Amino acid sequence: MFKKILIANRGEIAVRIARTAKQMGLTTVAVYSDADKYGRHVKMCDEAVYLGGSLASESYLRMDKILSACRRMGVDCVHPGYGFLSENTKFAQALDEAGIAFIGPNSDVIRLMGDKIMANRAAKEAGVPTVPGHWDSIPNPEAAVEIAAGIGFPVMLKAAAGGGGKGIRIAHDEAEVRDAFRMATSEARSAFGDERVFIEKFIEDPRHIEIQILADKHGNVFHLSERECSIQRRHQKVIEEAPSPFLDAATRRDMGERAVALARSAGYDSAGTVEFIADQRRNYYFLEMNTRLQVEHSVTEFTHDIDLVEWMIRIANGERLTLDQSQIQPRGWAIESRIYAEDPNRKFMPSTGRLVRYREPEESQDVRVDTGVYEGGEISMFYDPMIAKVTTWGRDRDAAVALMRRSLDEFYIVGVHHNIAFLTALMANPRFLQGRLSTNFIAEEYPDGFSPAPIESADIDAIVAVSILMHLRYLYRAKEVSGQMPGYGRKIVPDWVVSVNGTHYPIRVEQFVGRGSEEGFDVTREGHLLAIRSDWQVGEPVLRCTINAEPQRFKVERAGLGYRLFHMGADVKVMVYTTQIAELAKKMPERKPPDMSQYLLSPMPGLLQSLAVEEGERVDTGDELAIIQAMKMENILRAVRPGRVIKLHAEPGATLSAGQIILEFEQNEVPAEA
Repeated sequence: MFKKILIANRGEIAVRIARTAKQMGLTTVAVYSDADKYGRHVKMCDEAVYLGGSLASESYLRMDKILSACRRMGVDCVHPGYGFLSENTKFAQALDEAGIAFIGPNSDVIRLMGDKIMANRAAKEAGVPTVPGHWDSIPNPEAAVEIAAGIGFPVMLKAAAGGGGKGIRIAHDEAEVRDAFRMATSEARSAFGDERVFIEKFIEDPRHIEIQILADKHGNVFHLSERECSIQRRHQKVIEEAPSPFLDAATRRDMGERAVALARSAGYDSAGTVEFIADQRRNYYFLEMNTRLQVEHSVTEFTHDIDLVEWMIRIANGERLTLDQSQIQPRGWAIESRIYAEDPNRKFMPSTGRLVRYREPEESQDVRVDTGVYEGGEISMFYDPMIAKVTTWGRDRDAAVALMRRSLDEFYIVGVHHNIAFLTALMANPRFLQGRLSTNFIAEEYPDGFSPAPIESADIDAIVAVSILMHLRYLYRAKEVSGQMPGYGRKIVPDWVVSVNGTHYPIRVEQFVGRGSEEGFDVTREGHLLAIRSDWQVGEPVLRCTINAEPQRFKVERAGLGYRLFHMGADVKVMVYTTQIAELAKKMPERKPPDMSQYLLSPMPGLLQSLAVEEGERVDTGDELAIIQAMKMENILRAVRPGRVIKLHAEPGATLSAGQIILEFEQNEVPAEA
């Protein structure tokens, strides 16, 4: 067995690999960039090597520096994780030439499956159904238009060396093809150093289903059933689950057998994933084969009670698989949610900054949290904005979903925007609960962008009860402060008004009862009783309680003179008033935000890649104004109506913060949108 492993990655996947490596008795070596000097993966590993600057091209993509670190530290194997160099043929070859084991498949199969054009041909030869398309490199936009017209719209342009949702564009007409060709080639060049793209027919309303395979160096191959990854945004997976609620037994078996056939014919020898798209009639087509560990591997580990990282290491060491297909039997249901630093209320714009507060759900045999962050750490603009992954297991899908909702409610994150409210809303979405999914799910369910669902009456009751419990706990604590002037001490009255997002709800607190977890209040609102019991103490970020004997969880924080509550996807601002103060509060004028309509503001933190206009230039609706690169993605900002640019406030190459002014229009002229 190997003795020392270098993990050529960062963040949560580096932490996850290190955990298994330590359990196997291996000495672990981390690598890090300037941005990751204090990263969690660096602290977790036994040793660490500095690579270079914060940009991936200066650190995690520098093969020469990683190879130098391997030699200097005396490692005998390298795990690449996912992303970065995980599917780089030259990296795998260089390690092999240096006598260091690459924990992944052989370089020949990486080369084959890394070229999407060659991979598609290999799939056809192995008897795997493929999508109609043009599998040769396309030289220019005019050729792309001609090819797309021949295939029939809509079409998808994809980077030949792509993966992870990068270098993909969908086009519905010739104009969109030209724009898509330019953006796809640019993203492909930036992300993979290979600007080749190909075109295939876009399958409308598809489901994304993938098969996890495991193969050793002795010809043994089996699959570990499927994962459904149809809940996506901008081709990036958001929710994954196993098994799929869509497949029947016959389709599941056929997909698995064809995935194994492809792996066997390609000479595969590690953990890998064969991805398919399926239409709503269960016709399925080869999408790609990922020659690495998937982000969502945890759902398979839950349903099959297997450690995929351990088996990757053992296979790289030359060991044989100890199971065969007849012994593989999934159990229960697992769901994974990806928690990102992004703002769902602003078109999911990335968010960067320091994690002022960070609490995660308590792990158990049914709840798993994978993360590379910690309280006080930073979410950097240089890498993917993932904060954590949470995976839950249940006997069936309903149980796994219910546990996921409770787990999401136990996260407490302050300092950056995050998508937990959105994930919680997905878990309660009727269409999701029915399993009626497609990769268009988010776009169809939230066509105007995400906004929290209206608060139901039962939720109002819970919010009111929790708010008054918090407020009275603060008052009872303040009442005990020594040295208060006689006659001016805190007075606890029975009648209150709770203002929820500006709407007033009169209530009466009947009595103070109980001790410990049974301590609480009996609250009356509109004639019905809300008996709230909780052992919550002032300052705790998660409030667990029962309301009329029903368990509830809230994330809570003090917000000025009021409170902020997060519950089941809702973000609620609350004030608690005496009846007299409530009447005065109604008379207070509302503060309006300043008018910024004459400015083009950066919608996200990122790098200003280019400006397409100059001072004094007039623009028309739809004209490109600027391109911002953030989290490896390029975002075009366009004019939404005609106008004239009067001043440029930023130059290409500038690092922008969210809301920073890029350029200025004449008063009452053009704003812009991404």
